[in-house]
Amino acid sequence: MKREPLWEVAIVTSLEAEEAIVELAGRIFNRPAAVYTNEETKVTIVSVYCQKRAEWTSEKRAALREGMSLIKSSGLDLDAGKITARRVAREDWSESWKRHFKPIEIGSRLLIKPGWIKRVPRKNQVVVVLDPGLSFGTGNHPTTAFCLRELATRRKSGTTQSFWDIGTGSGILAISAVKLGYAPVRAVDFDPDAVRVARENAQKNGVLKKLSLARQDITQLPASGRESYDFICANLISNLLVAERRKIVSRLRAGGRLVLAGILKEEFAQVQRAYEELGLKLASSRIEGEWRSGAFVFST
Repeated sequence: MKREPLWEVAIVTSLEAEEAIVELAGRIFNRPAAVYTNEETKVTIVSVYCQKRAEWTSEKRAALREGMSLIKSSGLDLDAGKITARRVAREDWSESWKRHFKPIEIGSRLLIKPGWIKRVPRKNQVVVVLDPGLSFGTGNHPTTAFCLRELATRRKSGTTQSFWDIGTGSGILAISAVKLGYAPVRAVDFDPDAVRVARENAQKNGVLKKLSLARQDITQLPASGRESYDFICANLISNLLVAERRKIVSRLRAGGRLVLAGILKEEFAQVQRAYEELGLKLASSRIEGEWRSGAFVFST
């Protein structure tokens, strides 16, 4: 029996606006969106697949346009912002999109790869399996990549290092931290769907029992906590990083490292000043596209 085709609704956008468009499309269609980024042009295509043409309604097109207009007004570059809909063979879709996703190597210590790629890791290289389309982050975004590089680079063999992942999304940082030998590892996110996906990814990677994963609103945390961490990653929007800076810094151990990501480059200076006022200094930083991330340590 011939299988019915799928309908692909695709939005051409920029790497800068990727996460916002993925969230918008997922909310409108009530299903996860797939993402493909051309590494040379940095053009991003966010796609949602419908069982029937009737699912692609004028109301949904209008909702997409309205949402994209709001995203643009917030300062994010949508690039082309073009919306298309086309029929694709179900068999072709299920395999062809996979060709766009390649393994990501973070130095010699960490390999991030989709489950269908049979890539053999290097000696002493740990592997994290993460399938695009099921996750809120797969390591391709520059802010996530910066956090992964910091995690891999700063891991000290033979020592105990604890890790707190704020805004875990797919769980990629927390899973990688466990595989690299950080312990204990704690991960939180405000979005219950993100927590569910992170839990599924942790289970797939065999580390669910080795990390604490919970839904939590950082704005509701007490000013200071009993727990402190050697390494903290906070991949959040800049206004939240500034507003909750005292809570975050109070949980960083002396000699620890705090990585702040998810910051538009024009907003980074404001975030940097806010954390320097609390006794931190910028130890390393990276600008890629419209994003800037930074690693902070206590001033000596």
